[in-house]
Amino acid sequence: MRRKRRIFQHSNTQGYPLREHIDLHHPLVELADMIDWAAIDRVATEPFQPGPGRPILRPRLIAGLLYLQHAFNLSDEQVVAGWLENPYWQLFTGETHLQTEPPIDPSSLSRWRKRLGEVGMEELLAQSIEAAKRAKVIRPSSVERVIVDTTVMEKAIAYPTDSALLERSREHLVKAARQCSLHLRQNYNREAPRLVQQIGRYAHAKQFRRMRAALRTLRSRVGRVHRDITRQLEQVSLPQRKLLDDLLARTGRILTQQRKDKNKLYALHAPEVECIAKGKARTPYEFGVKVSIVTTLKEGLVVGARSMPGNPYDGHTLHEALEQAAILSEVKPLMAFVDRGYRGVEVAGVQIWKSGQRRGVTRGLKAMIKRRSAIEPTIGHMKNDGKLGHNWLKGTLGDAMHAVLCGAGHNIRLIINKLKSCQPMAPVY
Repeated sequence: MRRKRRIFQHSNTQGYPLREHIDLHHPLVELADMIDWAAIDRVATEPFQPGPGRPILRPRLIAGLLYLQHAFNLSDEQVVAGWLENPYWQLFTGETHLQTEPPIDPSSLSRWRKRLGEVGMEELLAQSIEAAKRAKVIRPSSVERVIVDTTVMEKAIAYPTDSALLERSREHLVKAARQCSLHLRQNYNREAPRLVQQIGRYAHAKQFRRMRAALRTLRSRVGRVHRDITRQLEQVSLPQRKLLDDLLARTGRILTQQRKDKNKLYALHAPEVECIAKGKARTPYEFGVKVSIVTTLKEGLVVGARSMPGNPYDGHTLHEALEQAAILSEVKPLMAFVDRGYRGVEVAGVQIWKSGQRRGVTRGLKAMIKRRSAIEPTIGHMKNDGKLGHNWLKGTLGDAMHAVLCGAGHNIRLIINKLKSCQPMAPVY
């Protein structure tokens, strides 16, 4: 018995050839052969300069993990752990033999996203579009007719209340003062949490006069800590001074902003977050960034996904969205179907058809205009089945990359479903 166990362990170190032990008709195996990994390698290796040190990881490994992560709505840790247990995932990322150890640390995905940037993520989306053409999910002419719509990609932040923002600011100020060896007269570590608790209880009981009084007290306590640190700024060294100045500026905005002010700060660590109202009954306000989605009219394949910071009018985002779709798919859209939020906008060389439009509409065009609403379930799948519902990446660059990756993940799911439907059914005895 011991001898058999030793033989098994020795053969496992050599590794089993994956293609000899798995189903070669599996959708992921067929999809791996349809993606042009060489194009991704060229884009991924451009930011790196040859020199001494550890060689870079295989770009196909990172690209495959990003595809799988956004196709199956997984975190960095979950996709690395799933890769270790799934031989089909290993083959998809370019492995030839079965691996028994994790390929990378999950934190490497964060660093690779920063290195690739928005250009690298757009290349992933472009290759998913080309793979969809090879899998016959869409025809090359399908990109000439597209649907364009906007949605809100919510940031993974706590709901922004005045009391929570003030308390978070105070905590960060006290922590920064301790790191800079500054002596505070008072830090209010006991009183401030009690005030936050009181404010929540008064608001729940609809005792708004008491709530506002407690909120004023909390604001004055945070202001004292803010002024105490400001008076001691000359004692802080230059490397720490820059970070402290940034924290003081954000805290100052939170202390002075009022209820109906514009350009408010909704998260201390994410100043790019915006409050967007889309007229929904269940969610009147969403906190994140507006994203423009472009899909094919018939199949619903994502050919463009772009973040639009600043909460612009929907019509002002149409030109950039169509431009990105033309670059990624290498086919210029000729007809775009939009809702009434794009009223009054024209794009050179593209016919814009809006919901409810009747002038000059034939029977065939009427059916196409009715199909415009097909983008709504596509966005719903991207939020529920993908990762568009919550964005955990930092900054405006994180918003841009996350939106593009969500589009690529949606395309991977469509291709996998198409390949599954084309497989012959097993005989029933």
